[in-house]
Amino acid sequence: MDHNKIGLSVILPTINEGKNLKLLIPQIYKTLLTRNVIDSEILVMDDGSIDDTQDIVMKLSEDYPSTKIINRDSLPSLPMSIWDGIQLSTKNYVMWLDADGSMTPQGIDSMIEIFIEDVDQVVIGSRFAKNGGYKGVQSDNSNFFSALNRVYQSEDSILAVFLSKIFNNSIRLFLNCGVKDVTSGFIIGKKEYFLKSSFEQASYGDYFIYVIRNLKLKKIKMTEVGYICETRKFGISKSGTSFKILFKRALPYFTAAFKVIK
Repeated sequence: MDHNKIGLSVILPTINEGKNLKLLIPQIYKTLLTRNVIDSEILVMDDGSIDDTQDIVMKLSEDYPSTKIINRDSLPSLPMSIWDGIQLSTKNYVMWLDADGSMTPQGIDSMIEIFIEDVDQVVIGSRFAKNGGYKGVQSDNSNFFSALNRVYQSEDSILAVFLSKIFNNSIRLFLNCGVKDVTSGFIIGKKEYFLKSSFEQASYGDYFIYVIRNLKLKKIKMTEVGYICETRKFGISKSGTSFKILFKRALPYFTAAFKVIK
């Protein structure tokens, strides 16, 4: 397919990410134009922000008219805000990513480059595939502590980074699905590929495990593209900072992994 004819909706689930959106939204549009993806929109799915997210997005929409903010009136939910964005999108293809600046324009560019070669596939941004990295440092065991040092100097949680790597590797062994980053949350594919059930049964980022399972059941080709996940630009991590909170948040991931291998 001529990639000039690809209609792409970019979905950004948010809570208090105004400062990050101010940087991210222009970067996304610049990246899309570089790849000649002209028919596009950005949907900011806001879950009750109390910062200046609303004003910032409205101001950005003056320069980027295809940018919309949708203020959700349902209970705050990362997975359901993404699903609502999919439902409200007006394009045939969707991409979603975090709005904290960790998923970079370079990552978007690499994913679109691979995606336009075969738009029937799904492309996943991966921290753990070749050329991928975590918190600004390329992924391998020797560099992991360098990554932790970068996190220490940022707004992210060291404990969250450490446990995230352990959880992902453990869950990946359960799933045996060929995907290395099973908690990615960075993906592009046909809108019709994604099912509501993947999102409504999840509590947080565990939705991605259900997404992968359903894509595998449909025999959809999944291609991982490595990208360097950066540290949060502004604001506070939503993942939590104490072991108790993080462990509680991790339980649904293992529950999801158990469900999909039953």
